[in-house]
Amino acid sequence: MSYCGNALIMIYLVIMTEKKPAKVHLPVLLNEVLHYFESSQIRFFVDGTIGAGGHAAALLEAHPEIERFIAIDQDPLALEIAAETLKPWKEKVVFVSGNFENLDLYLARLGISKIDGMLLDLGVSSMQLDISEKGFSFLRDGPLDMRMDPANPVTAATVVNTYPQKELERIFRDYGEEKQWRGAAHRIIQARNEHPILTTHQLVEVLRPVLRVKPGKWINPCTLIFQGLRISVNRELEVIEKGIPKAIHSLNKGGRLGVISFHSLEDRIVKNLFRDAASDKWETQGLAGLFRDKEPEAILLTRKPAVGTPTEIASNARSRSAKLRFIEKK
Repeated sequence: MSYCGNALIMIYLVIMTEKKPAKVHLPVLLNEVLHYFESSQIRFFVDGTIGAGGHAAALLEAHPEIERFIAIDQDPLALEIAAETLKPWKEKVVFVSGNFENLDLYLARLGISKIDGMLLDLGVSSMQLDISEKGFSFLRDGPLDMRMDPANPVTAATVVNTYPQKELERIFRDYGEEKQWRGAAHRIIQARNEHPILTTHQLVEVLRPVLRVKPGKWINPCTLIFQGLRISVNRELEVIEKGIPKAIHSLNKGGRLGVISFHSLEDRIVKNLFRDAASDKWETQGLAGLFRDKEPEAILLTRKPAVGTPTEIASNARSRSAKLRFIEKK
């Protein structure tokens, strides 16, 4: 089936309950994902960040030859919702509670040595942002949590209330890319000495005096601070650096891996890991900057990342910052 076929209208509806947001969520860059898998014959597929199952449902419909679809997520709510979304294919889908950085362990447990395709949709999902109890969004008051995996002992409140100032500065500077990192960290130290900072709105009020709106910028001044905290709590960059090489190694010849990222820190890591896998040279050595020859492990399918069309961006704001890169195993 063409990637412009029925799968283009696949959406997943999150049914309203006390804990579940009532909103229709659209999987980002769905057309492009289906396009890069269109010519693939897939027996085993892994969705390393299943979310609510939007991409998965479209892929399962487009590829009826799939025998086993491994759906991984560290968020139990995501797995619960995805199970509803993917009911038509329940005989094919295996749900795994965990993080894709442990892909090799999960495949070994399932007795699968190699896979034919894999997709990673990185970062926080709109579903998680919509739930105030998750504490991801400064637009909703909720506990300062930000954990994708509720078993994680470290919350954003842990970081904000116990980490030393130097570490907060590093998080805001390196993970948030916030230019006012020093002032933000100092203000938090001052405020937490008076009382713990336990909710998202408390943190916003603490930061309000020091984070000023930048001229000509539409972005909320708290956005990058919250991004930095979320990345730190969930070890997001470390997970990408560990997980993608395992994913590439797990592919059969001709197997493809697609990764959707949402900010420059993620995309930079993905780009470099893909480039290294496709390169015929290894690391530089010595003062002369010599390279060791090596056999390329993969072929780049996207020299530049695929991005959302104006039509998609108009209907799905989350796709505005999305970038998709694909690689094929040699």
